[in-house]
Amino acid sequence: MAAGGARAELETHPSVRRAGETVRQLWETVLEESFEASETRAVIEWVVLAIDHASRDHEFPPPEGSSALTRFLVERVASKTLEYLEADDSAEKADVLRVLRGIDRVRQFVEPDWDRYFSSQISGPDGLNLVLEVAHDLRSPLTSIRCLAETIERGLSGPVTELQRRQLRLIYSASHGLGSMATDVIEMARRGDVLVDGELVPFSLSELLGGVADMVRPIAEEKDLTFAFQQLPTDQRIGLPFVLSRILLNLVTNALKFTDEGGVEVRLRATSISRVEMSVVDTGRGIPAEAIPDLFRPFRRSTARAGRSGYLFSGTGLGLALCRKLLRAMGSELKFETQLGVGTRFYFETDLPPTSHL
Repeated sequence: MAAGGARAELETHPSVRRAGETVRQLWETVLEESFEASETRAVIEWVVLAIDHASRDHEFPPPEGSSALTRFLVERVASKTLEYLEADDSAEKADVLRVLRGIDRVRQFVEPDWDRYFSSQISGPDGLNLVLEVAHDLRSPLTSIRCLAETIERGLSGPVTELQRRQLRLIYSASHGLGSMATDVIEMARRGDVLVDGELVPFSLSELLGGVADMVRPIAEEKDLTFAFQQLPTDQRIGLPFVLSRILLNLVTNALKFTDEGGVEVRLRATSISRVEMSVVDTGRGIPAEAIPDLFRPFRRSTARAGRSGYLFSGTGLGLALCRKLLRAMGSELKFETQLGVGTRFYFETDLPPTSHL
């Protein structure tokens, strides 16, 4: 239906017409900054016409001009219309309800396609920052949930039944997994290999592994799995403890996830005075051949979740991808060996000279 034909057929409600004129004047005198005046006038005309048509259950023509501008002006005209209707003592209730219905229909009509809007935001120039903000917003509360669950599970807030303890372990495991995923997203988006640019510092291998053990203990206990780690005679080393902790935590968490019986062990072996091989060994189901090509691929679309192999990939694959990226930046390589029904070993070798070499 043409706009001119619509005007000839129907008389616009006075409150709507007055609201459109007020918004036009305000825009042209105060707010005219980003759009041409002619475009703004055309959009306001359309808004007034659309509200009037919608209030009478008539169809109305598609909007003109920018969709963002249209949504903004619909809200301005609607606000002024409601203000004038409220001040009009002579307005009949039926007319007011009719106009309100029209405003609601137009609002729904100009609502954006949120799927497309979200996709455009993610793929736009600020998409990476948006992803980082979401990951940050997720990580903080998940960390709090994990710490609270562990505190309560240990009985530090009062007695806990065995059923409650198991439920708290489940909460801990879920929040730990989601928090780790958020951290992986942040580090991958920020080029995680920059983590290895830090200064080498002296640290204790046993303390590092003890910290990993504390993090994964509730997960192992919930699945009734054992977790152990070996120690080296020369415990004080020089390296990047934060990076090593991140790698081992990812590998151990993955191993526990895919192990149903037995347990997981971190094994250390000195290959020379200054180099150490670290292995994460599990007694899980092993990795089938068809799953290996995608093992280190981030954001993989896994068909193996319930596939023929029964091997359950994580949803994103970020953990292994990040581990390999960090190790390569350190001049090392993440390797693995696996046997179906027996288990899997992920291992790498890295420079960790004793502190006596400082």
